[in-house]
Amino acid sequence: MMRFCVLGVFLFFLVPSLVSAGFYPNSSAVPPDLRRSATGNVWNSFLNFTGCHAGMKVDGLYKLKKYFQHFGYIPETLSGNFTDDFDDILKTAVEMYQRNFQLNVTGELDELTLNHVVIPRCGVADVVNGTSTMHSGRRAYEVSFTGRGSRFNAVKLYSFFPGEPRWPERRRDLTYAFEPRNALTEEVKSVFSRAFVRWAEVIPLTFTRSETFSTSDISIGFYSGEHGDGEPFDGEMGTLAHAFSPPNGHFHLDQNENWIVSGDGGDGRFLSETWAIDLESVAVHEIGHVLGLGHSSVQDSIMYPTITTGRRKVDLTSDDVEGVQYLYGANPNFNGSTSSPPSTQQRDTGDSGAAFRIDGSRSVLTKLLMSTVGLFFLYSL
Repeated sequence: MMRFCVLGVFLFFLVPSLVSAGFYPNSSAVPPDLRRSATGNVWNSFLNFTGCHAGMKVDGLYKLKKYFQHFGYIPETLSGNFTDDFDDILKTAVEMYQRNFQLNVTGELDELTLNHVVIPRCGVADVVNGTSTMHSGRRAYEVSFTGRGSRFNAVKLYSFFPGEPRWPERRRDLTYAFEPRNALTEEVKSVFSRAFVRWAEVIPLTFTRSETFSTSDISIGFYSGEHGDGEPFDGEMGTLAHAFSPPNGHFHLDQNENWIVSGDGGDGRFLSETWAIDLESVAVHEIGHVLGLGHSSVQDSIMYPTITTGRRKVDLTSDDVEGVQYLYGANPNFNGSTSSPPSTQQRDTGDSGAAFRIDGSRSVLTKLLMSTVGLFFLYSL
């Protein structure tokens, strides 16, 4: 009996929780010790390359080449052993990156470029098969406005995945479910409900929560490192999440991040914690990918690839709305402006129709009990 107890306690502290992500209702709920021990961005070492240009050789430069290849700026066909040389391959990648993010195109690793490279971002590539999905040179939607005044053009920079995939017309009521092993609280789940509402408001699609993860149209889960889709997460403040084009429906988030889930404040509001990420902001962006939207070079748009820490960005811009309506048409009830969904203090309803109360607390005790039960099963095997 004593041997069992000792082994159980030992395993209890060694077996990681199903979800290691930190979910906090607001910045004041973050433990002081965690604030002090927060690590920096996994890409911050790239800042050491400031001033590098073609012809130079700098230790560790191959890591930056891998970064650019991950986001499509260097073709997979050149996936051999990268060197630390600032060669033409890297120069071309830097120029395309600068063009996509509307930076000064120099082909050099200047301070402004690298400061942008290290911003946390979506894991979906900006360049597919050598073609950028972002800058206006790929596909400019020019809309002419003629009135009593002067005539001008507005360029739309939204983009799509290759082939413009979308959910078929027979599937207009999409279901979504959460990875059951994550054991998410209703507070966290309600963040995604609000995010789906923002898109449903502008297109004729509905999103219904399901409890059946294996058969839902959209599957949402928090994972760490390599998790089976060939797109491993890289740790805190790097790649935040990624999602796949229709009709795949897979939507994955990095469980090593610290997430704010309150839903308080409007678009553009900066949270007091600069190392935490607003979960709803990321959720709205990734749902855009699930619907078929690619990245946009419009900095204020939801589909812009990066989001600075502490920022809340949840309101669809005209670029986002026009892009998704190109794929699905407009919601007949859409009046041209979006409204804010209910906050976490209001209730969220699942597909069963039952109301769930969101109390803003984190079910630590529940997770500990579940882990303990798991240990009993583990020992019995």
